[in-house]
Amino acid sequence: MLVRQYEGSVFRLALSIVRDTAEANEITQDTFIAVLRALPAYEEQKSFRAWLFTIAVNQSRSRLRKRKTLERLKASLTTLFRVEFQKQILPEEMVIQNEKEAALWSSLQQMDERHRIVVVLRYFHELSVTEISEILAIHEGTVHSRLHNAREKLKSALEHLNGE
Repeated sequence: MLVRQYEGSVFRLALSIVRDTAEANEITQDTFIAVLRALPAYEEQKSFRAWLFTIAVNQSRSRLRKRKTLERLKASLTTLFRVEFQKQILPEEMVIQNEKEAALWSSLQQMDERHRIVVVLRYFHELSVTEISEILAIHEGTVHSRLHNAREKLKSALEHLNGE
């Protein structure tokens, strides 16, 4: 039941960090194995979801350091989000949306990891600043600062799409 409830979120989180579907699947499995092993030590002062995401982020970062696969997920991630948008958008709008989406992901990929992760956690996983702070073991003010800086970088990088 635990796996069914959180598997999709953990997978998407891992996928957004390591950018490789196969590795994200492995990280998802490794995360739940680690959670089951660490469950007796779980402290209820931290939300379970934040604790689970902390483990997932750590598993993902560990995999990134070992494999150095920062460029392999770009095509997979774009395809993943394109499928969701194609269900809702007319063909003409889809072309415009795909260009905007590609520009957004390209801009995200150019950001350093600390800015990219807070954006992904906040806007794609809809986590609160408090949860992000717990997951990354940083102060809430740092999360706010990184989000602000990341939004400014995205705004500058995407200004040319403003009129479309």
